[in-house]
Amino acid sequence: MSSNYPRVAQLRTVDDFQARLAELGIQLPCDPQLLSAADGSPLAAPLQLGTLRAGNRWCIHPMEGWDANRDGTPSDLTIRRWQRFGQSGAKLIWGGEAAAVRPDGRANPNQTLATTSNEAGLKTLLETLKQAHRESGQELDDLVVGLQLTHSGRFCKPEDHKRFQPRIAYHHPLLDAKFKIDPQDDAVVFSDAEIDQLIEDYVTAAHLAHRVGFDFVDVKACHGYLLHEFLSARSRSGHYGGDLVGRTRALLTIIGRIRQELPSLQVGVRLSLFDFLPFQPGEDGGRPVDWPGEQGYPFVFGSRLDDPTQLDLEEPKWLFEQLSKLGVIAVNLTCGSPYYNPHIQRPALFPPSDGYQPPEDPLVGVARQIHAVAAAKKQFPSMPLVGSGYTYLQEFLPLVAQATLRAGWVDSVGLGRMVLSYPEMPIDTLAGKAPVRKLVCRTFSDCTTAPRNGIVSGCYPLDPFYKAKPERQILEAAKGG
Repeated sequence: MSSNYPRVAQLRTVDDFQARLAELGIQLPCDPQLLSAADGSPLAAPLQLGTLRAGNRWCIHPMEGWDANRDGTPSDLTIRRWQRFGQSGAKLIWGGEAAAVRPDGRANPNQTLATTSNEAGLKTLLETLKQAHRESGQELDDLVVGLQLTHSGRFCKPEDHKRFQPRIAYHHPLLDAKFKIDPQDDAVVFSDAEIDQLIEDYVTAAHLAHRVGFDFVDVKACHGYLLHEFLSARSRSGHYGGDLVGRTRALLTIIGRIRQELPSLQVGVRLSLFDFLPFQPGEDGGRPVDWPGEQGYPFVFGSRLDDPTQLDLEEPKWLFEQLSKLGVIAVNLTCGSPYYNPHIQRPALFPPSDGYQPPEDPLVGVARQIHAVAAAKKQFPSMPLVGSGYTYLQEFLPLVAQATLRAGWVDSVGLGRMVLSYPEMPIDTLAGKAPVRKLVCRTFSDCTTAPRNGIVSGCYPLDPFYKAKPERQILEAAKGG
């Protein structure tokens, strides 16, 4: 159970942190002290991304706030979040927001849309971010901002936060059962002709992003959403499934079309590098859903078919080669899905309300991601890679980020949940300031529990703005229930 794992906040020194890593039998590079930009911090080095140049190695991951208006336009809460992204000092804003390329592809009824109806709204978000960046004393010429394009696939909830309206790449026996999809209902499976049309929707969204002024688009292929699900669609027949060429065809066609039609718009990909079995609550923490051990498990990408708890990067290696040929400027690496195995994707001591107690010390999950990215970097030294999963390191995050960059394990370190409570972490660390303890994310998972219950996402424990909102009381009642 989680009570068996010491909290990172209790580890007050680097020696304490390293001692805990040694107890767990894992290794992570960690610098003994924080360097400022003036002192040569690796975090302050510029990063070349195709024709773009980011002024430092901090990246802000895209996040869904469940807080756009029902028509997909930004609300004041959405605008506030983008303003804080701009204030952060990070020079690579990876998508800012997961924006659906069509209304029925939203993961929640209040997700931002990347459709022509929201062109003015996207302009407002981009201009807000840039203005906040300038007002925090930062230049714009080395700021790189993208828009993440997505379709939520199996996890679509476009009309009601309590009701999935899935569109899937293939029937998955474990996920169909977990999310109550009739395995005989083929109407929920995208046909090849429907995928052809969806590709057009992505290209249309990319044209929109280009008009608005974004530097790049991220074609999202992670976290169990549609383009990630296609990567494991071995059982799917037709043009977009089966062998690896078929399973990657939708993703690569979208990228190829964007590069062909909009050569000045750069493209990135946020990719789940590996995936595991779905997990479920157990007596001593989460445990994998039962699957006959003698049967191969074909529903993975980046993991072994005969043991889906072990990495196998041969297929990702082939995909990286194709992405490089298409001119993709960087790959932002994550893993798994927050819907069915969140402990590997988003290590936390406190699970969301629909989750399970961590089956391992979350530091193990952090190390797994960092080492996987390092392995990918070793195989593809020329492809810029952004790393994920660092937030659980808390006060030690900048020290590990510094060290992994120096070691050449990663090119940019991404922040997600941490920015909700502490958007100034990048600008503070570049000034040589230690993290402000009262602002550091402790992975209480309220930012996930809230949207699972139809409440806007935010850092209710640490951000005074969200602490004071009436939704906090609704959230506490939901957690109690």
